[in-house]
Amino acid sequence: MSLNPRLVKESFSVVEPLADKATAYFYGRLFAGSPHLRGMFPPAMDAQRDRLFGALTRIVWSLDSPDSLAGHLARLGRDHRRYGVVAEHYTAVGDALLATIRHFAAGVWNDEIEAAWVSAYRLAADLMIEAAESDAKLAPAWWLAEVVGHELRRPDIAVLTLRPTRPLPYEPGQYVNVQHARWPRVWRAFSIANAPRPDHTITLHVRSVPGGWVSTALTRHTRVGDTLMLGPALGTMTPPGNGTRDLLCVAGGTGLAPLKAIVESVIASGRRPGVHLLYGARTADELYDLPDLIRMESAFPWLRVLPVVSDQPSYDGMRGSLPEAARRLRSWAEHDVYVSGPAPMVDETVRRLQLDGVPPARIHRDPAPDEHRGPLRRSGG
Repeated sequence: MSLNPRLVKESFSVVEPLADKATAYFYGRLFAGSPHLRGMFPPAMDAQRDRLFGALTRIVWSLDSPDSLAGHLARLGRDHRRYGVVAEHYTAVGDALLATIRHFAAGVWNDEIEAAWVSAYRLAADLMIEAAESDAKLAPAWWLAEVVGHELRRPDIAVLTLRPTRPLPYEPGQYVNVQHARWPRVWRAFSIANAPRPDHTITLHVRSVPGGWVSTALTRHTRVGDTLMLGPALGTMTPPGNGTRDLLCVAGGTGLAPLKAIVESVIASGRRPGVHLLYGARTADELYDLPDLIRMESAFPWLRVLPVVSDQPSYDGMRGSLPEAARRLRSWAEHDVYVSGPAPMVDETVRRLQLDGVPPARIHRDPAPDEHRGPLRRSGG
């Protein structure tokens, strides 16, 4: 049975405006047909519904880009291991998905469209299963990690140091998904704030966000000696191993975490490029990691740390938004650039850097992990 992306996309465009109803219908069909699967999902399903439809949308619109699609599905397959998903679960999911699309696209549905969806789902499921089975031969689905350090830097920001029970491989700039015992089956992503260490410990910078189950549990209800679960390291915002250009790092709020790891990796490499780190928040008090950054700057003269505060007129340092501050300082056209923080800040910084002549290939960003998606007024706090 051949893949027909056009038919899948055309029928999905009928369903897309009805995302909320479609996802509710999908999970209703899934749990009615396979009630034992309900225990694999979090108690509250709102965020899960959003993630499902977001993933489905990306897959559908990538069907005619096979290389990009294969890479994305492989990552999804590996990631689903930590939820306990195995090959036989894909049949139940496929049946529920097909019933959902058939129901909401009833006005255009025919045998040809159904065959296109069956073919597309088989392709996606096979790629995810194959990636998961290959990954299972190399790494565990998740790691246990003991909390060996917990510093509450502000009422809403904690710095946690964790020691996994077995080494967790990662590259600077990547993130891990975390599960707290307080909220089983609820995973949230947090960036690793350090380059790999000989003792294999990792540090996370966690901002408690309103309604954030995991972030609040980590900041307020976690103590030294507690155990967390970690998924495998993910993310592509990693520095090149043999990069020679100077670096600009633009960090808003806890978006500092992956950029601090990248700076540490440059220190460990022995290279000495010029590194500018712009670190932004709304007020000086929110620059929760500034003392440590200043210590790093004093030890490595090629590192320049530039705090930027947006909403405190009395602040005697650099004021304004991070995108404005980066543009005021100089041209960055010859630099490699890394940007992390709230999505609006990242988008605006990238836009301005491109207008100022920085090639897109030299601008590195990742979809912001959960703890970076804080409120944004002017900078990136």
